[in-house]
Amino acid sequence: MTKRIFAYISFLCLLLAACKEETYVYPSVITEFIDLQTDATGTITHLIADDGEHYAVQPREGLDGLRADTLYRTVSVYQILNEQTDGNEPEAILYSSRTVISPYPVKAGAWKDSIYTDPVDIQSIWRSGDYLNLILEVRRKDQTHAFHFIEDSISADASDIRTLNLQLFHNSNNDYEAFTEQAYLSVPLRRYRDTLHTGDKIRFRLNTYKEGETYRDFTY
Repeated sequence: MTKRIFAYISFLCLLLAACKEETYVYPSVITEFIDLQTDATGTITHLIADDGEHYAVQPREGLDGLRADTLYRTVSVYQILNEQTDGNEPEAILYSSRTVISPYPVKAGAWKDSIYTDPVDIQSIWRSGDYLNLILEVRRKDQTHAFHFIEDSISADASDIRTLNLQLFHNSNNDYEAFTEQAYLSVPLRRYRDTLHTGDKIRFRLNTYKEGETYRDFTY
């Protein structure tokens, strides 16, 4: 099986036009983890929030050149123009976006290479919609860091509460720890809709500088 490891290289930015003036002040905007949807031409047409709300993106230059009919996980800056009225979709202006590392977890038994758990620091981890989101602090200099998610198992206790056991794959490639940058990741949980039910748990394990091997628990 071909394994896709999403590399972290100071974070890939989508081809979106951003404001050129450093002193520019955005209007009332939202900055958050959100999905971007492209159409058959590879142009961004919709924002999809984790609560299921869809926003039609106001057309402008710089929204094209992406993969057709693709859902991108991003951290985006946008402004809601209006709420839904008379059956019409609410609209939004998209100012800027950068991609979030978001591969589907790979089962440990299907992983053919070594599993690296190089340390990171946790800024925040939270569950929203169909994702488990992470903002991590990565110590690096000039090497490419690779991230992925490993599915260790799905277990059940005596009360039939299931737990999805995940862990962070992080290969720092022996990078020198010169400075700290943020890494943005999201674990897609869509594939577990038929496996996990309300009240089940997600346990996410990772190796950290401050706590060593640790984990965070979330309710599905």
